[in-house]
Amino acid sequence: MKPLISVVMAAKNYARFLPTAVDSVFAQTIADWELVIIDDGSTDETPAAVRPYLRDPRVRYVRSDRLGQSRAKNLGERLSRGGFIAYLDADDAWLPTKLEKQLAVFAEHPECGVVFTARELIDDAGRTIAPNVQQMTTAFPRGHVFEQIFLKNFVCFSSAMVKKQVFDRVGGFDPNLDLAIDYDLWLRVARHYDFHGLAEPLTRYRTGHGNLSGKLIDRVRTAEAIMNRAIARNPNALCSETIGEGYASTFRAAAFTLRRKETRQSLRWSLRAILAGGKRREALRGLLGTLVRRKHEVSTGENAAYNR
Repeated sequence: MKPLISVVMAAKNYARFLPTAVDSVFAQTIADWELVIIDDGSTDETPAAVRPYLRDPRVRYVRSDRLGQSRAKNLGERLSRGGFIAYLDADDAWLPTKLEKQLAVFAEHPECGVVFTARELIDDAGRTIAPNVQQMTTAFPRGHVFEQIFLKNFVCFSSAMVKKQVFDRVGGFDPNLDLAIDYDLWLRVARHYDFHGLAEPLTRYRTGHGNLSGKLIDRVRTAEAIMNRAIARNPNALCSETIGEGYASTFRAAAFTLRRKETRQSLRWSLRAILAGGKRREALRGLLGTLVRRKHEVSTGENAAYNR
């Protein structure tokens, strides 16, 4: 008998987090699910961490050989038998009513292709850092969200539940991408299906343990390429102001993140944000802030050298 929901979890070297993620699936108030775990070539204790859960016939474990996250998630989707697919990264977790509340939204809004939730941030040890205040206090874009999601990917991946039929229409994750794969998928989905967000933080998103800062430039360049492709595929769907702000907001975020450690890189991204258009005042403010910081650091360094 086919399950109602297929939970897809792609895991690689997250043995220390995986039990928390899996336990949160078992704790759901909806029991009609299967869990498909794709182990993408882990070299840690992931197989041992999964083993106790295999006593439950709802859990399937597939060992792959370094497919990469796009192909691993696509494999999980192909193996899924449920009418809905819920994604959960192995380092994140859910609150117990998450699946139940998402199914209720699908029942009320059958035109939806994706239902997602707000998130709370947790640290490496699983302690709550802070809820995502913006997502809790600001209404999520709902309905046709292509323009809004072009400006910002507001869907927390581990919070998303997707109708299986969506993949039949738009395809899966792009196997040529290794970063921002969900942003690319959501842009394709948003051209055909409505989105609906729950403001309640039903997803626990772990942060601070990865090397995202080291991949920042690659992520920004990948996002830029994804936006280029979205515009080419949908030439009349976005106005010039939205396109300009989409690029500018991405470049501003890079400049802000790099302002402390990579001042020159930060200035370059601020200049690109100004040239892209959009909210130029914000980009100028960031540029000036970085210049002031750099001047202060240079001055401080010179004084320190002089007084040594």
